[in-house]
Amino acid sequence: MSENVLSPERPAEEPLVGEVAVDPATGRPAGRAQALVLLLSSCLAVLGAVLLAPVLPRIQDAFADTPGVEALAPIVLTAPALVIGLTAMIAGRIVDRVGRKRLLVSSLVVYAVVGTAPLWLPSLELVVASRVLLGLTEAAIMTCCTTLLADYFHGSQREKYFGLQVVFTTVAATIFFAVGGALGAANWRTPFWLYVVSLPLAVAAAKLIWQPAPRAQAAARASTLPGLPWHRLAAPLGVSLLGGLVFYVLIVQLSFKLDDIGVESTAVIGAASAIASLGTAVGGILFARLAQRGPAVLVPLAFGLSGIGIIGLGLFSTVPAVIGFAVVTGFGNGLILPSLLTWALGSLGFEQRGRGTGAWTSVFFIGQFVCPLLVLALTGAIGGLGPAIAVLGAVSLAVAVGVRLLRPVGSGSPVAAH
Repeated sequence: MSENVLSPERPAEEPLVGEVAVDPATGRPAGRAQALVLLLSSCLAVLGAVLLAPVLPRIQDAFADTPGVEALAPIVLTAPALVIGLTAMIAGRIVDRVGRKRLLVSSLVVYAVVGTAPLWLPSLELVVASRVLLGLTEAAIMTCCTTLLADYFHGSQREKYFGLQVVFTTVAATIFFAVGGALGAANWRTPFWLYVVSLPLAVAAAKLIWQPAPRAQAAARASTLPGLPWHRLAAPLGVSLLGGLVFYVLIVQLSFKLDDIGVESTAVIGAASAIASLGTAVGGILFARLAQRGPAVLVPLAFGLSGIGIIGLGLFSTVPAVIGFAVVTGFGNGLILPSLLTWALGSLGFEQRGRGTGAWTSVFFIGQFVCPLLVLALTGAIGGLGPAIAVLGAVSLAVAVGVRLLRPVGSGSPVAAH
């Protein structure tokens, strides 16, 4: 369904100009203020993933008497990502049916409530339950933010903000990891206070964000939503599942790899992670300049760079080499996410975009959740962390070659989705 043509169901006064939504109250398109709110809100999913990593051993010690604590404590960290993967498609349907702004603002408020709940929860089981609820809010926030970026901006502007979404979340991950470690030095509960950051974002969203195409949204509530073009989405969603897997290798495994080659200094590990994150940020920034080449070029390029970096990360055993390959991997990762988003969402209309974004978010986060489990299984099967990491690098290269050679014909292909 194209938004470039006004259909009989969409009145001429509907506040959509081409692919760009305009404020129904002022007639003006979105600007930096709206983009900033959405980019900062996108960082909240990262907060759930990395904030507690430094204090995970302290949480396990605090609930040492809890049966199954060895299994439950890591779930405190991983539960939100799994819940995002399982529920983002549902959030996408709500976005298309109920509206973007309403769900975003309410989710930001609930995020603060369930995010800070472990400050006073007395048992590990309740803490895990609160993390599951946090994942539900993160699924809604991520789906709303990405959908609104696609609604508000088009062409090179959309590509720029998809790239900046990677930059913002990458920088936020680095900051949150350091802040979580510092706050958790005295008490494992202290980092949970950071979840209140969503409240000022909720206020900003209520004031600055508007619901695109309110008449189309009202019609969507009253009628059957148009179906998603699954025949066009199948390829980008399948590749995005592997994209989440590849994207998470560096984030999860770099510290383990450095430890595996004898690096014990947390300062060195932290510095290496920060340098690798810089590579990801650079990739995200450069995406806007490379985007005119289209997903047909950028998706294979992103997977190729990440694959080369991951293979080097697995096979080399000196600190300079590991850090160098981590930067290459990070640069590829910075291109992976916006390239896959552009491919998946490029052919979707307004009434489909929320569900399409939800489906993409689901498969990408499921890939992230599976990543450490797959590395663990490969490590046991092959007999070492390095070779296991290298296998995933080879998978990334295979995806790069496959997407480049296949080049399926149709509006959902990498060639035409741009």
